[in-house]
Amino acid sequence: MSDSSASAGGRSADVRRMTFDDNALVAVLYGNHDRHLVRIEQLAGVQLNARGNQLSIAGVPEDAAVAHKAIGRLYERLKRGLSIEMADVDAAVRFARTGAETGEDEGIRTRRRTVQARSPGQRGYLAALRERDMVFALGPAGSGKTYLAVAMGVSLLLAGKVERIVLSRPAVEAGERLGFLPGDMKEKIDPYLRPLYDALHDMMPAEQIANRMESGEIEIAPLAFMRGRTLAHCYVILDEAQNTTPMQMRMFLTRLGEGSRMVITGDPSQTDLPGNQRSGLIDAVDTLSSVDGVRFVRLTSKDVVRHDLVTRIVEAYDARDKRTRDEPR
Repeated sequence: MSDSSASAGGRSADVRRMTFDDNALVAVLYGNHDRHLVRIEQLAGVQLNARGNQLSIAGVPEDAAVAHKAIGRLYERLKRGLSIEMADVDAAVRFARTGAETGEDEGIRTRRRTVQARSPGQRGYLAALRERDMVFALGPAGSGKTYLAVAMGVSLLLAGKVERIVLSRPAVEAGERLGFLPGDMKEKIDPYLRPLYDALHDMMPAEQIANRMESGEIEIAPLAFMRGRTLAHCYVILDEAQNTTPMQMRMFLTRLGEGSRMVITGDPSQTDLPGNQRSGLIDAVDTLSSVDGVRFVRLTSKDVVRHDLVTRIVEAYDARDKRTRDEPR
């Protein structure tokens, strides 16, 4: 790939040109009906004109530089034998816009895919998951808290570095009194644990998940079932931790056994606890902030990798909450 640039109208506009050396990769880079290029135009605010293996980028200098950097990143990804999905296009523009380094880490390898960070915040989260035995991930919906944690757990299980994965959530809506719900125990708890199943199915074939659950290598259970246990040589995830009480959180954290790792994920802004009950997640952040070996990762709306509208929704709620806090009492 070679590059050239020229100014158009002084500093008000910029035209950059890129030439790619592999025509087969160019077709993948552009996407079906140039859908990847259209997406980059939308996100970066530029105009792209493709002619064979040559591409011109027109826009204000800052935007043109973002598009140029993102396209170069995507092309290098293809040259390394990796695929490109629309989410990868979004991620490339996001990294370029923030000025983060364009080099990608090796990602998390699972049976079905290699999961990689799609924002600078997620990159820091992955680093924490690799380095620490206990990680708290706080952030809004869609920021990858649970998904990346499950991917890391599956990767460690497949590599033989842990013997089991234990996934847990508090069943707050039922007050953890599941006996009042219809069906057997599995039918009672499945609705609360569905997001964890969904993440697993993105990482492994359904048959393997069923076999590993039957053998006990993968366990999914409500938080109430953790009491009295010692979780050794396993990878433990507590999801939706904002819905724990301080007592439940203390109980869960002290289950950590030899050779195990724990990841606690939650969004403090979406607590479903009744009344003025203090969240165990918020309590843990306050209590453990200076404890050596515990890492706290805070993701933001900039790390949301779902639909663009989700990012805007999160930002709107954050702005409203800030206005409410700032209002005189």
